[in-house]
Amino acid sequence: MARRKNRGNEKGQAIAKLIMEQYHPQNKEEMQEAIKDVFGPMLEAMLQGEMDNHLGYTSNDHGSKDTDNRRNGYIDKTVRSSFGEIPVSVPRDRDGSFEPQAIPKRSKDITGIEDKVLSMYGRGMSQRDISSTIEDIYGFSLSAESISNITDRVLEEAEVWQNRPLKPFYPFIFVDCLYVPIRQEYETKNCAIYVILGYDLDGIKDILGLWISDTEGKHNWMQIFDEIKTRGVEDVAFISMDGVSGLEEGAKAIFPQVVVQRCIVHLIRN
Repeated sequence: MARRKNRGNEKGQAIAKLIMEQYHPQNKEEMQEAIKDVFGPMLEAMLQGEMDNHLGYTSNDHGSKDTDNRRNGYIDKTVRSSFGEIPVSVPRDRDGSFEPQAIPKRSKDITGIEDKVLSMYGRGMSQRDISSTIEDIYGFSLSAESISNITDRVLEEAEVWQNRPLKPFYPFIFVDCLYVPIRQEYETKNCAIYVILGYDLDGIKDILGLWISDTEGKHNWMQIFDEIKTRGVEDVAFISMDGVSGLEEGAKAIFPQVVVQRCIVHLIRN
C-alpha cells in the first residue's frame, strides 16, 4: 500500500511541476477561467425559481394546477461577465408570458450581479444571508413570496455544489482570495471569499470550493482542509498561495506531506 501511494505521489509531483512551469505566472487568470463555470448553474437555479413563481407550482409538482400554462423546455443563451462568457439555459413556458428578471430578455450582461451570485456558493452564507442577497439582486420588483421561492432553488443548488465528491488526489492546488460586497444582517460590507482551485492528474481544473471567512489562522484552515478531505480528497502534493496567515500549518495538519509555497507572482511583487 505504501509503495503504491509513493508512486502516485511521484506521478502527481511530476504533473504538478509541469503545471507550475506552464501556469504558475498566470494563476489569477486560471482561477478566473475556472470560477466562471460556477455561475451558470446558480443563474439557472434563480431562473427556475422565477418560473416556479410565475406558474405557481414547482417542476416536480404532479398535482392539479390552477393554470393551463406549462414549462416548455429551454432556450440557450450566452451572457457576459468579467470572468468571460457563460452559457445559460433559460426556461420557457408555453404561452410565452414568462419574463425572466435575473437575466432579462435581450440582456446579455451580468456584471452587475456576478459578485452576489458568486457569494451564494460560499460556505458561511446562512439562509438569511442568501435570501438578503437575492433580495438585493431583484430589488423591489418581486414579492417576499417570490424571493422565498428563488431562495429555495438557490439553496438546493448551493448545497449540492458545496458537498459534491472530489477527486482522491490533486497534485496541485491554488488558494486565492476575492473580495465581494455581501449583505449580512442589514448591512453591506466587503467580505473575503477564499477560492481553492485544484488540478487533477489529467490537468483538468476544478473549483474545489469557496469559503467566506472574516478570520485567518491555522484552526480556520484546518476546518477547510478537513472538509475537503471529508469530501474524498486523500492527498495533495503542492499548494500555491499568497501568504495567507495560518494556511500552511492548517493544510499540513490534515495533509502532512503537502508542499506549500508562495506564489511566484507575489514573491516577485514583494
